[in-house]
Amino acid sequence: MKKFWVLFALFIVPLIFYLLLTTGINNFSKLPVVTPKINDISAFSTSDKKHLTLNGKISVLCFLGDSLLERKTNALNLNEKIYKHFYQYKDFQMIALLPFGAEPKTEQLKKELGYTTNLENWHFLFGRAVDLHTFYNSLQTQTNLDSLNYSPLSFIVDKNQNLRGRTDDKASKNGLLYGYNASIVSPIHQKMVDDIKVLLAEYRKSKKDLKSAN
Repeated sequence: MKKFWVLFALFIVPLIFYLLLTTGINNFSKLPVVTPKINDISAFSTSDKKHLTLNGKISVLCFLGDSLLERKTNALNLNEKIYKHFYQYKDFQMIALLPFGAEPKTEQLKKELGYTTNLENWHFLFGRAVDLHTFYNSLQTQTNLDSLNYSPLSFIVDKNQNLRGRTDDKASKNGLLYGYNASIVSPIHQKMVDDIKVLLAEYRKSKKDLKSAN
């Protein structure tokens, strides 16, 4: 009997612990809404004048500004840690919002990103500076775009145009995390990846519950 409990402790308990980790508490929780119903991106368009929407999509937003080649670290971090992991998920999109005039620099950046990446869901949209600031302000993050239309923060937006984040973040004032600093790897790797997984799990569970109800 003693041998059984020793074997149980050695093999079964670690297995249960592993299963709990892989399924994760996150699968049973929701990523908090930190700003409900932000503006859509109808004021912006691609270089070939196509318009996109946040509605019905899981979106990651970033603001690379006029000097985007000097800030390309943000795009490279997001590309490696976020986009490459999630771009094949249905309804996922990466959106960079940029001022008019940044198109040539954007083409350079896209070439660099495209060496190792399928960019089909990496979208670069352009608009007036005033519209960039208006849209950014709709996020209600208590931060602003700078004079070059840049922010180091990247954001998660759900299918209903709600800004998602954290309400218990120890490193943030009052625990509120609105965006993730893309200029360094750690917030992206340690927080944003996990939070997107939580949101995807939330939608999977919702879809499963809907099927069960029918």
